[in-house]
Amino acid sequence: MNILITGCAGFIGNAFALRLLKTNKKINIIGLDNLNNFYSIKLKKKRLSLIKKFKNFKFYKVDLLDKKKLENIFKKNKIDIIFNFAAQAGVRYVSSHPEKFIESNIYGFHNLMEVSKKYNISKFFYASSSSVYGDKNKYPADENDKLYPKNIYGLSKKVNEEYVDMYLDKKTKYIGLRFFTVFGEWGRPDMLVLKFLDYAKKNKQFLLNNSGDHWRDFTYINDVVEILYKLKNKKFKNNQIYNICSNKPIHVKKLISYLIKKTEYKKIKNVKHNNYEVFKTHGKNTKILKLINNVKFSDFYTKIDTTIKWYKDYNYLI
Repeated sequence: MNILITGCAGFIGNAFALRLLKTNKKINIIGLDNLNNFYSIKLKKKRLSLIKKFKNFKFYKVDLLDKKKLENIFKKNKIDIIFNFAAQAGVRYVSSHPEKFIESNIYGFHNLMEVSKKYNISKFFYASSSSVYGDKNKYPADENDKLYPKNIYGLSKKVNEEYVDMYLDKKTKYIGLRFFTVFGEWGRPDMLVLKFLDYAKKNKQFLLNNSGDHWRDFTYINDVVEILYKLKNKKFKNNQIYNICSNKPIHVKKLISYLIKKTEYKKIKNVKHNNYEVFKTHGKNTKILKLINNVKFSDFYTKIDTTIKWYKDYNYLI
C-alpha cells in the first residue's frame, strides 16, 4: 500500500507518518511539504529527519500550488490513499496574511483534488478544523450542526468540506477530519502550551487572551494518531465528516495556572478578547467512537507534563 501524506513536516502529518513507518514496513509513505517559514523551519526539518531514515519513505519538497509538480509525483508513484494535512494554520495569522489561507487552503486543496481525480485513489482523508463551527450557543458541537466560522482559516476549511460535496468523484471516498486543538510533543510553537513554555524560558511577557476565560477541547497528538491509524483501514460507503476530539474541554485559565506552577513563570498580561478566536471549542465524538472501537483518550494533565518534559529536552528546536 502506498500512502501520500501532505504536510509531512507538520505536527500531525509527521506524527502520523512516523507511526505508520514504525509499525508497518509494507506501507510506503510518499511525503510532501513546502517547508515554509510560518514557524521554525529548523523544527520542521528535525521532524522530517525522524521519518527520512526509513527506507519505505520518499520525500518531495513541493507546494500544493504547483500543480505540475503534483502531477509528476502521482505519475511516478502508485498512490492508494491520501492524507492531506498541508494547510496554512494559525488563527492569529489571519489578520496579517489572509491571502495565505486562500492560496494554500483553497487553491492548494483544489489542485490536489484535481490531480488525484485522474488516478485510482480509494480514500482521501483531509484535515478540517473545529474552527468551522465558530461560536455556538449549544455544546458539544455535532458534525450535523450548522457552521458559522468567524475567521478566514475556519472559512477556508468550510469551503474544503463544501467543495468535496460538490465534487462527486464516485471512485474516491472523501473523509473530513475536524481536529480540535491538538497538542503534545513536536507540536506547533505558536500554540498555547509550547508558546507559554517558550516565553517562560525567555522571560518574555505572555499576553493572555480574554484573561484566559475561554475553553478548548484539547486532544493529545498520540490519541489523534491512533485514530488516524485505525481509520486508514475502514471502508466508507459515502463521504463523511468526523470530529476528532476528546469531548473534555479545559478552561484555559486553569491550564495557565497549572503551567505557572510548573514553570514558576508569572510575567503574564491579561488582554481583551481577540475577535478572531472563539470563546469555546467542545466537540461531540460519538460518531468517531462508533466507527472505531477501543479509543481511549489520554489524561490531559499527564500529557501536559509529558509535553513539558519534551520541551525541556528539545527547546533548542523551537
